[in-house]
Amino acid sequence: MENGTITYVQSLREDLGIFRVTPENGVPDFKAGQFLTLGLPLESKIVNRAYSIASSPENKKFFEFVIRWVRRPLPGRLTSLLFNAKVGDKISWAKPAGNLTISDTLPNGEKDTRRIVCIGGGTGLAPFVSFAQHLHDTNDKREIVVLHGASYVDELSYKRLLTDMELESEKNGRDKWNFRYRAAISRPKEFFNRSWNGHVGRVESFFKPDKKTGLSPVEEMVGEELTPENSIIYICGYQGTIDGVIDHLGPKGFVTEHEKKSDGSFGIKYESYG
Repeated sequence: MENGTITYVQSLREDLGIFRVTPENGVPDFKAGQFLTLGLPLESKIVNRAYSIASSPENKKFFEFVIRWVRRPLPGRLTSLLFNAKVGDKISWAKPAGNLTISDTLPNGEKDTRRIVCIGGGTGLAPFVSFAQHLHDTNDKREIVVLHGASYVDELSYKRLLTDMELESEKNGRDKWNFRYRAAISRPKEFFNRSWNGHVGRVESFFKPDKKTGLSPVEEMVGEELTPENSIIYICGYQGTIDGVIDHLGPKGFVTEHEKKSDGSFGIKYESYG
């Protein structure tokens, strides 16, 4: 394990926060979508847990994470320690790992230029914040769509950043930066969400086709039907979210990375955290 320092904590709500860890010897190379294992001391041992990295690989100043403190049925030990930690506290970390990374080449060796559609449930948004910043920072022209699902509006952790990225795309032209962001609130009738006027429902409902047009909300947004030839889907969240998206896209010919076609191709890559 390497050593680092907690250098920033932003409390979004009592059980949700953004944390930055600055390594002593700098941020190593990693791929957008990977996770980092953090460690803090508890009594006589170190407690470890993996968290998806939200910052871009091009950011060599710090690692950033958006983390939920789940306290039922039992509170997470490392997360409990993190939510009670302060800026300046020391923390250990292991090298980045994980395979929820961007596909750059097709099985035949050609460049993968398909539209990138990312679905993040709750803190499952983190790897796709890294995706978006990485593609932006490297001047990648591929179209990218980020969809985020949450129960409450104050759980839309990167709403400002992602909205600003979409505004930049609209202002400067999609030929320079082709980005779209949409969020869904699953509990619109709750008083706290009374100001919400965006998409309503679970995040996988972005893929539910309209009975009249046959197109889903995300297809309406991008202006065409999603196919395995024009789009690749990335999902991070609870298994229910993953299954829901696959249920909608399976009939369109999408298969997961675990069930590749005979030529090695696939259209869905996912990571479950529950």
